[in-house]
Amino acid sequence: MEVIQHWKYGVNISEPERLASVTAGAALALIGFSRRSLEGTCMALTGAELLRRGITGHSMLYEYLGVRTAPKGQGAATTSVPYELGIRVDHVITVGRPRSDVYAFWRKLENLPQFMKHVKSVQRTGERRSHWVVCGPAGGNVEWDAEIINEVENRLIGFRSLEGSAVDLAGSVRFQDAPDGRGTEIFVEIQYNPPAGVLGAFFAQMWGVEPTSQIREDLYRFKHLMEASRSAQPESVFDKVLEASEESFPASDAPAWTT
Repeated sequence: MEVIQHWKYGVNISEPERLASVTAGAALALIGFSRRSLEGTCMALTGAELLRRGITGHSMLYEYLGVRTAPKGQGAATTSVPYELGIRVDHVITVGRPRSDVYAFWRKLENLPQFMKHVKSVQRTGERRSHWVVCGPAGGNVEWDAEIINEVENRLIGFRSLEGSAVDLAGSVRFQDAPDGRGTEIFVEIQYNPPAGVLGAFFAQMWGVEPTSQIREDLYRFKHLMEASRSAQPESVFDKVLEASEESFPASDAPAWTT
């Protein structure tokens, strides 16, 4: 798990709020410096923090609460989690099944609760939209609506939560052939801003819900599910024909279609 803190893109308060912070900060700092007391020192320090907040446009409190008043800017229509906010999780796993099989199973979103332990249900509400119900901390549920915003068949599924959802979430699942014909490599990248932001993620960990280990365990369950279903499949038609052909000809006289 990684807490995203890209200070280069860290403006998270609006322009009017920045102006108010600078104005109030300057006033508090002047009053504080004019008083030679503990109260004055506290006022001066508060004023200095407000000045920093207004000048940089970055509120540390907002960061930890996972909120912002600044506009998302370019790409706002498809941005659920601003680049500088939230929790990021990356993981890769290799599954011993063809890429088309792995993609098809994952793309049917109703299948996801079969291996995602904390996902109670995923219900399709449109061609690319779905409603999610997930187990939250302390036995509660968290629900949100999501949409697929980028899709390349057998290669990529990009998704994000819709505006107004309880969880701001965005990410992608990429599928590519594993080296030496070992199946499919799955690359999962998720960035999300939980309720109460970083503080919410911290308390969620205290209650036993840690996103990195959770996603890793989910992917291993997916690997086991896909590979077990492969071993449970009946023999292919080709295998049956080959077996019948070998029984029909002497060992020293191979069938003509093999030459």
